Amino acid sequence: MKTRKLSRKRRRATIVTAAAASVVAGAALLPNWSAGAASVADDPTVDASTKATFQRLADAVFTDRTDALVDNGKSKQTPKASRFSGDVRLSSTQSRDESAALSQLRGRKSRLASLGEKYSSANTSVSLDRTRVKGRHATVAVTETTTLTYKKVQGGEPKTTGFQAHHELTFKADHKGDWQLTNVRDTDDGVAVNQVASPQVAKPATAADDAPPEATRSAITLPAPAKAKNFSATGYDYKAMAAYAAKYWNKYNPDYPDFNGQGAGGDCTNFVSQSLKAGGWKHVPGYTNDFHKWFGNADIQSDSFVGVNEFSWFALSSKRVTSLANVYQLDVGDVLQMDFNKDGEKDHSMIVTSRSSQGVPYVSYHSTNTYNRSVASIIASYPNAAYYAYRT
Repeated sequence: MKTRKLSRKRRRATIVTAAAASVVAGAALLPNWSAGAASVADDPTVDASTKATFQRLADAVFTDRTDALVDNGKSKQTPKASRFSGDVRLSSTQSRDESAALSQLRGRKSRLASLGEKYSSANTSVSLDRTRVKGRHATVAVTETTTLTYKKVQGGEPKTTGFQAHHELTFKADHKGDWQLTNVRDTDDGVAVNQVASPQVAKPATAADDAPPEATRSAITLPAPAKAKNFSATGYDYKAMAAYAAKYWNKYNPDYPDFNGQGAGGDCTNFVSQSLKAGGWKHVPGYTNDFHKWFGNADIQSDSFVGVNEFSWFALSSKRVTSLANVYQLDVGDVLQMDFNKDGEKDHSMIVTSRSSQGVPYVSYHSTNTYNRSVASIIASYPNAAYYAYRT
């Protein structure tokens, strides 16, 4: 997963005053990906029937992936054949890939069940964003919107979790003109609950030039030792943090830049910082590349506002957070970070937006846009990652 991680030796040394770091609130919402969709026009030569064929197969693929996670007693060993036949089907290679994907997702469902989480139902819809056809080859960009309903095996959970994910599908027509799906590529800087986790390759660690603080890794075991949060001690409005995340998890606030575009590196930490700011975190103006500073608006952002590792360095050095011993101690307004390949650099930031009475935290994040996903689900998807939990 790519996220907003910055090389400290290549950063600009821009200084910002307190006035320049202020943000004008209350602007209208900007739907996610609207700019990208407008910049790349759809192919006008593709007829409606061909688009419907692509739509039907995309719906089937992602619905099957989601259904593999639902506790309905139906174990799908292979993609459902009746949905991949006639003028719309999988290539032999893609059929094997989808079978492997469903197998991995069934394993994820089992791990989730062992952690006390199940889904009772799900709904997946797919919209075609762009279609390109050249001879017998086609490339289709789609947006998947999925909602899963939590099965209340213990009670106290949020009702649903949801996400939006973007994919690029590649098709090839056979000699009869029938289209086959040959590849599915996830184009977000993130992994949704029904996406297959790719192996992460460790990168060589680089030494920081001014010894930033090291975060303490958090355990992922249950039961977790008690660590009640004092919601009135800090003066922060944790409900406001969660409300901001609920409002903007799939819509991007135009008061800030969107780092989710091609090559931008991911918007996860930017989104977490915005949520914390909505709950009372104040700007600390200064140089953008000084991790002791923290600020962000439409025009300029400190590295700590948008960078995964830099956020951790600022939050710990400023004493705005403390490390938690266990991820299951997280509560509303707290922050969870992950290092997928344990290479020493954190890769992803999330904010807690709910906590069940049974002690399960639920996180929301950008890259991929996700709301109220349980920490148990994250761990089931990435059991070998390193986790860092912060009390805000």
